[in-house]
Amino acid sequence: MSRDQKKIRTLLIANRGEIAVRIIRTCRDMGIRSVVAYSQADADSLAVAMADHAVCIGPADTQSSYLMQDNIIMAACVFRCDAIHPGVGFLSENAGFARAAEEAGLIFIGPCPRTISLLGDKLQARMTARNAGLKILPGSDAPVAGEAEACKLAEEIGYPVMIKAANGGGGRGIRIVRSSDELKKILPVAAREARGAFGDAALLIEKYLDHPRHVEAQLLGDGQGGAIFLGLRDCSLQKQHQKLLEESPAPALPEAIHDGMRDASLHLFRSLSYRGAGTVEFLYQDGAFYFLEVNARLQVEHTVSEIIYGTDLVRQQILLASGFPFSPEIMPSSSRGHALECRICARGPGKIHMLRLPSGPGVRVDAHIHEGYNVPACYDSLLAKIITYAPDRETCISIMLRALAELEVGGIETNRDEQMMLVSSTEFRAARLDTTLYGKLTAETGKGKNHE
Repeated sequence: MSRDQKKIRTLLIANRGEIAVRIIRTCRDMGIRSVVAYSQADADSLAVAMADHAVCIGPADTQSSYLMQDNIIMAACVFRCDAIHPGVGFLSENAGFARAAEEAGLIFIGPCPRTISLLGDKLQARMTARNAGLKILPGSDAPVAGEAEACKLAEEIGYPVMIKAANGGGGRGIRIVRSSDELKKILPVAAREARGAFGDAALLIEKYLDHPRHVEAQLLGDGQGGAIFLGLRDCSLQKQHQKLLEESPAPALPEAIHDGMRDASLHLFRSLSYRGAGTVEFLYQDGAFYFLEVNARLQVEHTVSEIIYGTDLVRQQILLASGFPFSPEIMPSSSRGHALECRICARGPGKIHMLRLPSGPGVRVDAHIHEGYNVPACYDSLLAKIITYAPDRETCISIMLRALAELEVGGIETNRDEQMMLVSSTEFRAARLDTTLYGKLTAETGKGKNHE
């Protein structure tokens, strides 16, 4: 081990739900002790039961627990942790938190604070991408200062436009506006939502594409200018900008577009000397693609990339943050087969009194639920991720339908049946994908019900 490489013996997980369980499992595989930081609402969670140690960092309210930076870092120090993994969401793209962790002598499992600063803020990310030569959507170069400036910019761009939280993520904090009157009404509401969800009311405005595909590139960077491309994922099936289903490789994508996204992503990561796992997101419509944002962290849908490239991305994050070079198993540039992920979400809080998770050939389940678990109302509704894989897309779809049929969650309502409808639709099977597909399919289903 060289002077720049550090051995992690104990790692604190500053997150909850399935991603916390996911990280605990990799820690166990690597011989690393895990400490999970949890809120009072998550005391009976699977992550708390599985971790080597668990520490309560506050009440259910995220502002007083999972976003309480000082408490999290203090917990890491008390348990003599060597590193902090922020998971997804919460503080995972907070440069101040990454910096505070490093100042406390902890390894932050993610990009360096400077990189997060360049990418975590959407406005800064647009500028960073443009400076690297990527094509961006027409829009804000700075937070909109008020109603008059917002209306002027929207008129210049041309309606419809998107209002977005500058420091948002996960599809939250986005509003579509089609007129100046609507913009004036939505602007203060969007600012309040942004402040409540992300602690910052700053907003930006971008041109809205009406039928794009949402495609993202998974990459790893070694922090020294090296980067590896791990394929494209299609994430176009979305409900109110929240992803429902993801797959890799992105199907029915022209070779020139695939290669263009790959090259643009690699160029951006190399220019930043990016360290760890990250995703470059694009919108593709009418033969052109545009930079959307960088998720400077692991994403919920990382599983499909892991499967077809045969690697553990959490393990790679830990190794790269510790100063190790790329692992030999991720060097091959070719993927194998096809993978799908369906997000199983609760439609409200409640107690799970019966649970049957799918299994068998070609099925992986990442979940944090168990019989007797109380699904809280205060957090993200994601319960489990059903992932299937096969040599080809059609077989993968068939396995997914079998897996979804096996899934049973008693006591609460989930979106399982909706996912089965989406996966079995003619449009999805034919890979006729764009971000309007969910709306079209649910509208058709509604018409059918009304007709009956």
